[in-house]
Amino acid sequence: MRELWVMFAAFFRIGLFTFGGGYAMLPMLQREVVNRYQWATDEELMDCYAIGQCTPGVIAVNTATYVGYRRRGVIGGIVTTLGVITPSLIIITLIGALLARYMDNAYVVKAFAGIRVAVSALITASVIKLFKKNVKDVWGIALCVLAFLFVAILGASPVYVTVGSALFGFIMGKAGVKHD
Repeated sequence: MRELWVMFAAFFRIGLFTFGGGYAMLPMLQREVVNRYQWATDEELMDCYAIGQCTPGVIAVNTATYVGYRRRGVIGGIVTTLGVITPSLIIITLIGALLARYMDNAYVVKAFAGIRVAVSALITASVIKLFKKNVKDVWGIALCVLAFLFVAILGASPVYVTVGSALFGFIMGKAGVKHD
């Protein structure tokens, strides 16, 4: 029971201090799940995160659910999901009550502008860390560039790019190409 409470509290913190969605939560996930509690390795967390991206729904919720499920089964998935969504429920309820009244306030506008800049920096840091950890050879670089071009420039669906990348990795593995 104590571990379930710790899991709830950890994901509550992640939900409380993550602005900008699933990508921005990656540094906190690594700190809590990998470094602090050792519930998963970096590689396992990346697998959970990848599954969270590929499944319908919010990345943060999907990832929390999957991490909790891997750790403690169905009850772990429920507890971590509740942990990550509870801060949003509380904050959205409070903001909904107050924001309409203060949305035109210059301080509120500037605060949101500052939050967007900080979230952009957090996402950039996560992307750099993911790139360094996962792109290890010329094939990885080529796949990364192609995936970026397809999604960012051509507007392809990330789902198709993810499935295509998985197929490419499978084919490369079958061909005996090593990924170091």
